[in-house]
Amino acid sequence: QVQLAESGGGLVQAGGSLRLSCAASGRTFSKSTMGWFRQAPGKEREFVAGITWSSGRTRYQDSAKGRFTISRDNAKNTVYLQMNSLKPEDTAVYYCAGDAAILSSYVVTGVREYDYWGQGTQVTVSS
Repeated sequence: QVQLAESGGGLVQAGGSLRLSCAASGRTFSKSTMGWFRQAPGKEREFVAGITWSSGRTRYQDSAKGRFTISRDNAKNTVYLQMNSLKPEDTAVYYCAGDAAILSSYVVTGVREYDYWGQGTQVTVSS
């Protein structure tokens, strides 16, 4: 059974930092694009950041550029999202996602383009 388990969420003041982790089990994602999405109350799930299997290419939502960094450790089957300079509007449930396709050179950004999802971790940024 494939599982993506997010951790690292919590409550932080504006301007603070959090590091999210996503540990995969049941399948190796070392050759797959991985992504982070978020969903705020009453809003649709949106792409935040993604990384190709080789870490050769990353892609970010405009609001995340310069503040968030996605990385991965294929040996640990884990992907990370370092979030700095957090703002109240970053408050959401953050989800890790994995693409079933392998060896892709592109970071897909659509919710439907990812095949595996974690349960999410809550990030709350207070003003």
